[in-house]
Amino acid sequence: MNQVHLSQNSLLLYKGKPAMALSVKDKVEIETEDGAMQKVRVKDVEVIHPGPIKNLAELKPMSGEVEEAWRLLEGAETTLKELAELVHGEYTPASAWSAWLAVADGLYFTGAPDKIAVKTADEVERTRVDRSAKETETRERAEFIERVKIGKTIPEDGPRLADVERFARGEAQRCRLLADLNMKETPDNAHDLLLKLGRWDENVNPHPRREGVTLTQPPFDAPGLSAEERLDLTHLPAYAIDDEESSDPDDAISVDGDTLWVHVADVAAMVAPDSGIDAEARGRGVNLYLPEGVVHMLPHGVTQTLGLGLGETSPTLSIGLKLSANGEITDVRFERAIARVTRLSYEEAETKLADEPFRRMMELADIFRQRRETNGAVFVDTPEVKIRVAGGEVVIRPLPKLKSRNMVMEAMLMAGEAVARYALEYAIPLPFSTQAPPDFEGRPTTISGMYALRKRMKRSQMKSVPGPHAGLGLPVYAQSTSPLRRYLDMVVHQQIRARLTGSPVIGAEEALNRVGSAEAVIGAARSAERLSNRHWTMVWLMKRPGFRCSAIVVDKRGGRGMVVIPEIGLETDVDLPMNAEPDSTVTLELSDVDLPRLSTVFRVVK
Repeated sequence: MNQVHLSQNSLLLYKGKPAMALSVKDKVEIETEDGAMQKVRVKDVEVIHPGPIKNLAELKPMSGEVEEAWRLLEGAETTLKELAELVHGEYTPASAWSAWLAVADGLYFTGAPDKIAVKTADEVERTRVDRSAKETETRERAEFIERVKIGKTIPEDGPRLADVERFARGEAQRCRLLADLNMKETPDNAHDLLLKLGRWDENVNPHPRREGVTLTQPPFDAPGLSAEERLDLTHLPAYAIDDEESSDPDDAISVDGDTLWVHVADVAAMVAPDSGIDAEARGRGVNLYLPEGVVHMLPHGVTQTLGLGLGETSPTLSIGLKLSANGEITDVRFERAIARVTRLSYEEAETKLADEPFRRMMELADIFRQRRETNGAVFVDTPEVKIRVAGGEVVIRPLPKLKSRNMVMEAMLMAGEAVARYALEYAIPLPFSTQAPPDFEGRPTTISGMYALRKRMKRSQMKSVPGPHAGLGLPVYAQSTSPLRRYLDMVVHQQIRARLTGSPVIGAEEALNRVGSAEAVIGAARSAERLSNRHWTMVWLMKRPGFRCSAIVVDKRGGRGMVVIPEIGLETDVDLPMNAEPDSTVTLELSDVDLPRLSTVFRVVK
């Protein structure tokens, strides 16, 4: 800008709008087209015409020879004065402003008032093409939005709706369509819109992708299993007891006199620390158990080779232990072994508890459980269900309360305490599982008490230094019996194997790093499982309008309360009658299901 021309009553450009200079001192006092007056810095304005201009109302629209002026000046530079004279035959505030509007339009000219670049014919043509494309896009998008509003999209809308899908799955940060529709940009709203448009149906579960978990199976082939000397325990009947649909059995139990053996898949024999498979498993953290199926932490070949009972014999890390009369572990031995394992479901095992060796295994489990109870272990007994999607149908199956489940759980807890004690004895850095006591008095016996206790439980923590696990009633504990399913269990096995073979163990700092890496993804996996279970429960309910069921009141505050529906394992809040107290049973009828928000509306019926 040439400041010589800036004087009182000059026509100025301020923030793209016309303004009139009222006075020029250290700052310029201006009047804008809406009549407002303000003081601005000299560098914030540009001179359109030195004036004088008496009123901005003088700036009337003017016709002129814009295209002819461009053709005369094509590819050159000019000034606003010269352009105004070519277009309008005069240089007045009104003609200067009209010429500036042609510059601001950008078709033929660009630049500042004192230095205007005149575009070439090719540049003008490109600008015209770009503008035409933008006008077409604007028109087509407006038509698309109208189709969305009436719910009548067409196949050509697919790419635009794909943007909504990415946002609904948590793969994009913004959703332009929701903004265009004046809707809050949330994944739930995007999900809702996709359902209403028929782009998605209820079978689309977006929650695992939102949580950022890996949904493909590991890409690695299984390495070979090296031959090594192993203790032959095939003479002991060993049993891998799990849910009927389990495909990755990694623990089994047997008994030999007073010794309980816990056999665990010897994953460390195939997966070395920092190998490609190890790094892949660390990035996954755990097996992902979704109603649609399992996404494994380890390659299929590893599970097929090491899964207990999947072959005639199985290589194991076997933990032999004895208990005192009060449930203390007295003797422990660790063996790289080979076992012959029979697979049983919990229901099948339940029918055998009166027979040997199950009777003896159950007896040892009860002794250990009694010790844990004496030490303050917390037992939360709430309804549980298994949710599966099979053949396009959602199947919800309540889990029966079986002694065989308790038997297996106690054996695994024995192994976890034995591993932790072994690590302390030989100074092996491990991820130890710890938990602070709950802020809760007494031992609840009612279901409402169980839910209240569950809410007061502290989160268990993985630490590189041992500490009590109050929830389990154990002085030290390390999860170690699911190395096919949990990465940190596999780290435990790698450390124990290093000790047994005389190889170096990883240090405490590195062990802690692995805990941090795994925990960063384990939380996302557990959240994906929880949200997916709720999603498919909502789908199950959607197919049963008016569904009636019994529910148990587990909490009540005023006229509303939380209930649990044991049949489907659903917890939800409802309006309750005044006489409905905790632990009472009410009959509910389903009124509505909001799938995107995973919520339901039930009403109490008599």
